Amino acid sequence: MATQKKGGPEVSLWERLERPAAPRAALTPQRIAAVAVRVADAEGLAAVTMRRLATELGVAPMAAYRHVSGKEDLLALMVDLASAGLGPPPEVTGWREVLREAGIATREVTLRHPWMAELPTPLHALTPNRLAVAERQLAALDGHGLDVDTMMAAFRTVTAYVGGMVRSEVALGAYLREREWDSAEEARKGLAPQMSYLIGTGRYPTYRRYIHEATRKDDPAWEFETGLDCVLDGIAARLGL
Repeated sequence: MATQKKGGPEVSLWERLERPAAPRAALTPQRIAAVAVRVADAEGLAAVTMRRLATELGVAPMAAYRHVSGKEDLLALMVDLASAGLGPPPEVTGWREVLREAGIATREVTLRHPWMAELPTPLHALTPNRLAVAERQLAALDGHGLDVDTMMAAFRTVTAYVGGMVRSEVALGAYLREREWDSAEEARKGLAPQMSYLIGTGRYPTYRRYIHEATRKDDPAWEFETGLDCVLDGIAARLGL
């Protein structure tokens, strides 16, 4: 996400973007990112190539390279665009409420843009909009007697939970589509032979109870928020918040 100055330090993508743009520029990094997000949402991340973007934008294949140095810059711009407005509204102020709202919003954004679940953490986190969300959460934890290392550990614990749960949900959706199953119920029917055998061995009585008694099997939002509340409860108890 940076280019090398001749004889000098690297210049980050974000520093370059804050420089004045050419008047009436027909092609901008923001326009490139918007088209890339649209392609990725519809067809997946693999469909996003510089050649495909040039076709969608109606420009020469090398034109986009004047604005982004390569795929890594492009992915960072896509994440930043998709994450615009991700933070909790200003009226949400308590540390728990801020972290909870940020987690729920992150899930919603990632489900709208499932390709985000495929990206490594640096690309997913090091953009202005993503850092603004992180800053909001860290600021909400500040002022409660915690040192900065503990604040970061609490923040990253919530972030890890959110990321893991959302990636699992996105992966499950991809699994269902690959097998042309339209619902979780169809998936259960498709997997019934394996499940019936394993449960029938009698070695998994608690899991068997879940299968027969659970009423929230098809409510991933409830499961996500319940787990998030458990994480936040643990942070509150451990840190005395």
